[in-house]
Amino acid sequence: MTSLRDEPVDVEIVSSDLVYEGRVWDVRNDTFRYGEGEITRQYVAHPGAVAVVALDDHERVALIQQYRHPIRHRDWEIPAGLLDVEGEPPIDTARRELAEEVDLVAGSMEPLLSIYTTPGGNDEVVHLFLARELSPAPSAHAREQEEADIRLEWVALDDAIDAVLAGRMRNGILVAGVFAAAERLRREARAGG
Repeated sequence: MTSLRDEPVDVEIVSSDLVYEGRVWDVRNDTFRYGEGEITRQYVAHPGAVAVVALDDHERVALIQQYRHPIRHRDWEIPAGLLDVEGEPPIDTARRELAEEVDLVAGSMEPLLSIYTTPGGNDEVVHLFLARELSPAPSAHAREQEEADIRLEWVALDDAIDAVLAGRMRNGILVAGVFAAAERLRREARAGG
């Protein structure tokens, strides 16, 4: 059903105020016309991000565990990072983040999907990529702050999906990424067999 899609809406912005300016993202207060009246909403203005499902030749996915203060957990994630270099295409950001977070280079990097993480509260869009034909990066990246103690594990894709379904891993970007990668592999196998 190719007509099933999100639809952009051009609303009249009556006012838009910066409530808080942060290091990475801001909080905005917008009043806009929608339907018969005006609505006011606060949201986080986010630069966007990328994430990478890195699969090795054995269909294992590179998972990293790091501390995330808002949830007070060391959660499992896939390599990811902000679109914080002006003019850098998302695929190049994905290559950079793969090298910075897990010291890998991908011979194949293809778009997997793009998601809005929390459309009722922020405008963040995350572009996910599937990385294959992996090899070590020419040099290891220096990590600091929360990244200083990143833990890398290679996990069978099916085991990652089992952990998600059992509620042991709850990072939304990881969830979308491993399910999309599994479906991509299933479709490739079906097309090839």
